[in-house]
Amino acid sequence: MQILNNVTKKLALTALALGISSIAQAQDYTAQSPAYRVALVELYSSEGCNSCPPADQWLSRLGAQAKANKVVPLALHVDYWDNLGWKDRFGDHRFTVRQQELAAFTKNRVVYTPEIFVGGRELRHWNVKNDFDAAAGKIAEQPSPADIAIKLSGTAARTFDLSTKVKLRQSSGDGHNAYIAVYENQLVSNVAAGENGGVTLHHDYVVRRWLGPFALKDGAVQINEKIALDSIGKDVRADRFGIVAFVQNASSGEVLQVARLAVDR
Repeated sequence: MQILNNVTKKLALTALALGISSIAQAQDYTAQSPAYRVALVELYSSEGCNSCPPADQWLSRLGAQAKANKVVPLALHVDYWDNLGWKDRFGDHRFTVRQQELAAFTKNRVVYTPEIFVGGRELRHWNVKNDFDAAAGKIAEQPSPADIAIKLSGTAARTFDLSTKVKLRQSSGDGHNAYIAVYENQLVSNVAAGENGGVTLHHDYVVRRWLGPFALKDGAVQINEKIALDSIGKDVRADRFGIVAFVQNASSGEVLQVARLAVDR
């Protein structure tokens, strides 16, 4: 039975990639956050920065090796390198603003690439395994203050209905926001100019669509969105994307809980 289930899933993913709606309509994906906190790892990167490719590679390895119910990686490409010879096709000014906001929570006025935040807090020595493991492990030791449920349903070729529920376990009033990120894996860019001119770059967990903030009311929020891959890009592969939902304390910037739905797995 397990073999048949795996075959069915592979056929469904292949059909999604090719745009066959009949199977897409029958395929649902769900994810639920665990009873402990999960570490959201945000990499702020740019294709115009020659210090970023090693960090991009590190994030790809992290996502491949770490358990999705322990660590969730995201790559957010900023736009402040775009006027220095190469415009990053994944760059978004909203990610620049988010990076600045996260830095401001800890009274830091300087942002840079590559910069890593874990659970909403900067981790300078992210490439030191002991330091990263300690930061992620400290988060995982704590009970979850919130529950997140994600459901993705295929409704037509390359179109999905997304339902996300976020609820604090103990209502603490207002002051919390939920966010949703649609990411894509196995991206390749042939950089023609700038600091990485002549280099072929490989990216995973790149945020292609950013939704939020959605304010929690009475400690909860229900988010319903339609995800049309063609509105993100004609080249977006339906078997290489996923959904990340997280809840953040709006006053401190701390990311309280996160869940990932990996359609590509």
